[in-house]
Amino acid sequence: MSRIGKKPVNLPQGVTIKVAADNVVSVKGPLGELSQKVDPDITIEVEGNTVVLTRPTDQKRHRSMHGLYRALINNMVVGVSTGWELQQELVGVGYKAEAKGQVLELSLGFSHDIHFLIPAEVKVEAKTERKGNPTITLRSADKQLLGIVAAKIRSLRKPEPYKGKGIRFVGEVVRRKAGKSAGVK
Repeated sequence: MSRIGKKPVNLPQGVTIKVAADNVVSVKGPLGELSQKVDPDITIEVEGNTVVLTRPTDQKRHRSMHGLYRALINNMVVGVSTGWELQQELVGVGYKAEAKGQVLELSLGFSHDIHFLIPAEVKVEAKTERKGNPTITLRSADKQLLGIVAAKIRSLRKPEPYKGKGIRFVGEVVRRKAGKSAGVK
């Protein structure tokens, strides 16, 4: 049995969940509303403040979907109750980030600035402290969308292995390589 799939999802105060006839799960809470289509083989039962997912057989397909949909529903419940947050830092001389509404303006060492449009569901905040790297903070109720936006921002200037310059997640460790060594003749 899937260890993740058989674990019930607890609903915090103020979060409601509805399962439609076509197996679409809608979770509503103080930070918004999210929905996810679930495979028809997986049955969802709401019992008081817990949600339990069950699968019909022990086939590999059913086992994998069991854990997947339980994790997706749990991420939706956490998102609408407390929300998700990701932080990225810009490492490099002259790298800058500025948030103007839903547009993130980045200066990453190219000949031009990059204007990155953030979806309405994601809140962005850019902060630069003296003698520190600029940081970008992304907040959203939707964990999947947050990850996609963070990955696209990171792809604008990935951390390079020689000097470590680029956009990285806070706490991410970049493996460094040794540069060329001078040959002795």
